[in-house]
Amino acid sequence: MKKALTFLTIFTAVMLIYGSSARTAVQSEGIIEIKEKFFITQTNEIYLNAEEYIGKTIKYEGLFGTYEQPNGEKRYFVIRYGPGCCSFDSNAGFEVYWNNQYPAPNDWVEAVGVLEEYEDEGIKYLRLALNSLTVMQTRGKETVLR
Repeated sequence: MKKALTFLTIFTAVMLIYGSSARTAVQSEGIIEIKEKFFITQTNEIYLNAEEYIGKTIKYEGLFGTYEQPNGEKRYFVIRYGPGCCSFDSNAGFEVYWNNQYPAPNDWVEAVGVLEEYEDEGIKYLRLALNSLTVMQTRGKETVLR
């Protein structure tokens, strides 16, 4: 019985520490910073609990890219590749927008912006209204596992 209680106590402590890692993204000066080690975990946390993050400032690094919709409208994003057979099977990150010049596709950037929800053709999406988009000289990991 004592072994079971000890195991349960340790298991609970480990789950509290590691299970809450997404919710404990580095926060300084009111900015939620998504770090490389738990990039997918933290972005998933934001998408799954968007109501807790809308209106908050988020900072992260990733690859800048564009996507042209069938109607010709361009969308912009900052992502990292997730696990899969070809590194392109999944992406983690956010759509971004602002009224300044965008960098070149595949540039490594630091994005800082306020998370907002918008609707397009009846579907709700999340995006960052950027405060800054800085091209970085040093690249991080393009493919992340968690």
